[in-house]
Order: sequence, then structure tokens, then C-alpha cells
Amino acid sequence: MSAHDDHSVPLPESDTLTYLSGAEVRAACAEIDPLACMHETLVAHAEGRTVLPPETHLGWTPPGGGEARGITMAGLVDGEVTVAGTKIINANPANVAHGLPRASGLTVLFEPRTARPLCVMEGAHISALRTAAVSVLAARHLVRPGARTAALFGAGVIAREHALMLARGLPGIEEIRVYDSVPGRVAQFERDTGAALGAYEVKVTAAVDAHTAAHGADVLIACTSTRRGYVERSWLAPGALVVNVSLDDLTESALTGADRLYVDDWDLIREDPYRLLGKLLREGRVRQDEAATLGDVLTGARPGRTGDDEVIVVNPFGLAVEDIALAHRVFRVARHRGLGTALPR
Repeated sequence: MSAHDDHSVPLPESDTLTYLSGAEVRAACAEIDPLACMHETLVAHAEGRTVLPPETHLGWTPPGGGEARGITMAGLVDGEVTVAGTKIINANPANVAHGLPRASGLTVLFEPRTARPLCVMEGAHISALRTAAVSVLAARHLVRPGARTAALFGAGVIAREHALMLARGLPGIEEIRVYDSVPGRVAQFERDTGAALGAYEVKVTAAVDAHTAAHGADVLIACTSTRRGYVERSWLAPGALVVNVSLDDLTESALTGADRLYVDDWDLIREDPYRLLGKLLREGRVRQDEAATLGDVLTGARPGRTGDDEVIVVNPFGLAVEDIALAHRVFRVARHRGLGTALPR
């Protein structure tokens, strides 16, 4: 454990609130192992050492067009120290046409003894990084031996973080096929990631369509903003691992036809009114007792892959406690490095 993750470091008592910019968050994240952080957090969740209230969702149609939404997600992780906070993540797909990020947000940490806000930091990078870390952590435990090829559906920020995390965290991956429906996005993806992936001897290949990207791939990760499923069970090679990050990309045949299905939290899925997996669960076409959570796999409570030809689907909804845990580590690094701006309360 590095000094930055030392739980003995005391939290400050002051009348100031720390703000961390996006650049400062990225600098701190470079000193953190997000895979280890997600492993620790998912184990805590499986062991009942987290609090995860229902998220709030606010949607509206902006005057300039598009489809805006704001999501607020609170969470608490109880371990050697108590970590509590709230994630705010907003998005409008129309932003991209104006040169703005589709999603942006803030992560707020609370002082656990007083409940006072302690730190506010840019949250979009933390959200993207923890999302990729959960996917690659799942792949480490569920991918078939000898996996060489990954496919990414979508070429945006989330996909870029996944590509970099795959190269760093899943040895053996040699090729990443990328498809995006927006012209020019894959070329930009290659410009943004080419040098970093090349350092790991990972080749990026542009796919002409999603089916071509999926053909024979060992690992498939959906990072799109689609609202309609298109990945069929017939697309998946024996032994394929699919991580349904953006949640709407898999069809019913892919979800119900998988040999094994893993999620991060069944309650979130059951209560979700929008996603296909929640509908299938409520209708009894997917059974919770026949599946498992990623935390169950990490603790050894449930098995992972048991055969090289099993088709496995991971459907992670994303947990606020993951953002809060990673943000807490970011804050500790920032304290050690003297990053951040002290704001009067």
C-alpha cells in the first residue's frame, strides 16, 4: 500500500472546503491503482459494508435541443475508515455537436464524523475510470484463457478509458477492434490512444460495423449511448465475454442466451424502469438465483468461468460507492501533493 492509500492519514479539520479541478483529479488518479480500489469496493459491497440509497434522476428538454439529464447518487463504504459522499453526473448527447463533453459532473466527499462536505472534485474522469476498472477487473476473473482480441462498441471517452485499462490490466490482449456509428470518431480514438496502446504492443483496428467488430472477439465491451439493442447471441463466439457497460446494447437473445450472467447489484436492476435486464428479471425470464454478482466472484462465494466455451455476460449498472471510494483515494493523494484550492465555507 502506498502512502497515498494509508488509512492512518487523518482527515483535515478546517473551515475550508477543498476543490479539485479536472487536471488535479487526473494527476492524482495517475498515482492510484483503480483495479485494486474497485476490487476492495466490490468485496465490501458483497459483504454488506456499503450503503447505497436509490439514485435520483432529473430529465428535461433543453431550449437548444437534445435530451438533458441529471443523476445524483449517494454512497457509503465502511472499512478501516468510513467513506461517504455523493456523485452528480449530468449529460446531454447534443453537447458533442457544440464541442462540449457529453457528460460532466462532480463528486462530493463528506467528513464522516461531522457529515460536513469535505471536498468537491471534477467527477467525469473518476466516473469513466472506475467504469473501465470494473470492466477489466471482471475480465481478469471471467475471460477465457488465451484471450487476444477485444471489441469496443463506441469510440468516446468511456471507450478510450477501457482501451487503456485493457492494455494495462489484461495482459495478452493484442488487438482492439473499434466501431462507432459517428464518422470520424474511430480516427480520433486512434489519435488519442495510439501512442499509449502502442507502448503495450496493442493494435487498434477500425471495424466497418458492430458485427464485424464482434466476430470472433474474446472480449466485447459496449460503450455507446444507444437506446436499442443490437448485439445478438449469434454474434458471440464460444467463450466470449461481453461487458454491457452502456446497458442497452444487448438484445434479449444475448442476455437470456448467455451461459453465465453477472451483475454488480440485483436491487438496482430490479428497480430500474428503463433497462431490458430489469424487465427480464421482473418477468422471471432471468432468475437471480441462477446468476451472481461480481462481488460474489471476488470473495469466492460463487464460481466464475468453469469452461473455456462458456459465453459470459457482465451487466454492471455502476455503483455510487465505486465513485466515492476512488474519489477518497484521489483526495488523499491530493492532500499529500498539496493539490487543490481551499474555498471558504
